[in-house]
Amino acid sequence: MSQTKNFNLPDLGEGLPDATIVEWFVKEGDVIKLDEPLVSMETAKAVVEVPSPFSGKVLKLAGAAGDIVVTGHVLASFEIDPNLPQRAEGQDTGHHHGAPAEAAPAPAAAPAPVAAAAAERADEGTVVGAMVSSNAVHTEQAVAVGGVKAVPAVRAMARKLGVDLSRVRATGAEGAVTMNDVKQAAADPAALLPSPAGTVAGGSIATAAAVPSPQPLSQAERGSSARTPLSAAGKPMRTAPPGVVAKGQPEPLKGVRRNMARVMADAHSKVVPTTLSDDADIHAWAAGNDMTSRLVRAIVSACQAVPAMNAWFDGDNLTRTLHAQVDIGIAVDTDDGLFVPALRNADMLDARGVREGINRLRQQVEDRSIASSELSGYTISLSNFGMFAGRYATPVVVPPCVAIVAAGRARFQVTPVMGGIETHKVIPLSVTFDHRACTGGEAARFLRVLIDDLAKVH
Repeated sequence: MSQTKNFNLPDLGEGLPDATIVEWFVKEGDVIKLDEPLVSMETAKAVVEVPSPFSGKVLKLAGAAGDIVVTGHVLASFEIDPNLPQRAEGQDTGHHHGAPAEAAPAPAAAPAPVAAAAAERADEGTVVGAMVSSNAVHTEQAVAVGGVKAVPAVRAMARKLGVDLSRVRATGAEGAVTMNDVKQAAADPAALLPSPAGTVAGGSIATAAAVPSPQPLSQAERGSSARTPLSAAGKPMRTAPPGVVAKGQPEPLKGVRRNMARVMADAHSKVVPTTLSDDADIHAWAAGNDMTSRLVRAIVSACQAVPAMNAWFDGDNLTRTLHAQVDIGIAVDTDDGLFVPALRNADMLDARGVREGINRLRQQVEDRSIASSELSGYTISLSNFGMFAGRYATPVVVPPCVAIVAAGRARFQVTPVMGGIETHKVIPLSVTFDHRACTGGEAARFLRVLIDDLAKVH
């Protein structure tokens, strides 16, 4: 008698409550082997390819591209094939499952050695770009979609740069397109391969009747007829941001924006925010000063002078943790939503190190290759919204942090000086702090140090 098993969506990263289906690599009725790519899922932090936990026939898939699946709920159902390799009893992927809507029967107790090994793995958690199986970490494999092999981060970069993956010369292992291949193609369009018949620039299918592929199709590719035109060409490897669908239609928030909504609502309910604002006069700056690097240095100086602002606060237990190091969360705005990666040990970095660190974090955010661990654990945060517009703000403090610095758009203003007036360049600053954890005096002294440090020539 055949055996049927359900696969519940695992926790793809630090307790996230749900994830959005980006693309299935199989369709109902296909046969898939253990650890072959099953589906690409978008969480609040990354696009992750989820491998199959079983070998067998796919009986049912939970939803289509764009649908949201709750962590712990059924993602797919399988008819197990005993003639194909299966995961040993008691092994798992290292991900933690939430409570499913309908609990499955408890499995038989695993042998003691297996149970002990599983217990050792219980705290492994999830690493973006990797899935844990048994005691080994398997990095994401390049999957052929629309005849093009590439990992999610490469597909995301190609989409951002407007590069048609089907026209990129692949130099990676087993014919996979690498990140460097995409960047070189973007820099030198003349190096692109001729556009395949039936496609247009960007990889979209030009006609409903596609020209037969000159190469044998894999099982996953044979199911591509059920995918959207963009997906059949290898795009997108993330869900579309709001605004690209028909206007006036309500739509569920997904991925990063969905998590952002939860985080902001939680912060609003837990923090007692107060904001102080002032201007920093940067008239004395020598040429070549990096605005963001100077802001980071000023925050470090202010944190060292007023440690109460470089802290975490536990409102439930009324405890405060002061930090010796300064890890600054740098707000990065994207079409997908807000990311806040952490610039670690900012107090140990010089101006060059700060700039290199910020550039690295921004690049990883843009191509969605940033690790989950880099998006949490900062001790204070910075929003440099002034690069777009605006003077002052009331930025949101996200617990457990107690403070955030916001820098507005620099401007020139008339400044009284001895014997007359001058035109000086100033940066508007806003500091929001949790008044449960910090006093007004501490916040004001913090802001004073910020202003004084920014006023220096170098």
